[in-house]
Amino acid sequence: MSTLEAIVLGIVQGLTEFLPVSSTAHLRIVPALFGWDDPGAAYSAVIQCGTLAAVIVALRRDLADLARGSLAALRAGRPLGTPEARLVALIMVGTVPIVAAGFAFKHLIRGEARRMEVVTGALLAATALMALAELVTWTRARRGAAGRDGLDTVRPRDGLAMGLAQALALVPGTSRSGVTISTGMLAGLDRRTAARFSFLLSLPAVAAAALLEAWQQRHEILGTPADAMALTVGTLTAAVVGYVSIRWLLRMLTGHTLWPFIVYRLGLAVLLVWWLATRVAVVPAV
Repeated sequence: MSTLEAIVLGIVQGLTEFLPVSSTAHLRIVPALFGWDDPGAAYSAVIQCGTLAAVIVALRRDLADLARGSLAALRAGRPLGTPEARLVALIMVGTVPIVAAGFAFKHLIRGEARRMEVVTGALLAATALMALAELVTWTRARRGAAGRDGLDTVRPRDGLAMGLAQALALVPGTSRSGVTISTGMLAGLDRRTAARFSFLLSLPAVAAAALLEAWQQRHEILGTPADAMALTVGTLTAAVVGYVSIRWLLRMLTGHTLWPFIVYRLGLAVLLVWWLATRVAVVPAV
């Protein structure tokens, strides 16, 4: 992989990890459009370390509050005695589904799930979920029911539902942020709170996946100095771009909806269907 490819893929990862458009889909689509080799699930997982760092910096105040509250609960001898400690517990519980699914379907995720046909189908399915969440939220607003605001309003069933939705994001095209934010909205959270919890929920899963993939695929992705440099450049680029995108998205969701992303995803799906149909049409019959 060249340095240019690493930079481009790092920008793509940073922009699309938090925007509800699917980073894994774009990391699969962009190389295909440029005629580059598929970077693979391992490379995609490891450069998420950059966006992991972006979340930690962007949400440092939330993380500091969670740490202080959890320590206070432990000192008092009541592990779940503070709202922060309970939220940490929800994050841990919500991480279980994606870890279990990741181990159970790891060969499928690294192989067949990266086919462009699968990416397109997942893109459409998750877009339908996002549209449903917006329609339900709009209906509630017309009835005068506002979404719950603040991380302290996240309930156990919200955390479990968003954790189950996060597991779906193992399929490229789904979008981790898209399905988790939408699920949180359907559960009754407002968009910004759903997004904040979604990003916090991603931390253990992304960290675990990146470390595991880096170790298991170390000979493939760190085989040569050039490979190591490409991985480093992509990760650093993803961190910088990811920080900018997460700050922008949190501000944007304060007063705007997910509809612009829904429209974008539909347009992308249409282009992919056309591209796949064209590609099949030009293959000569055997």
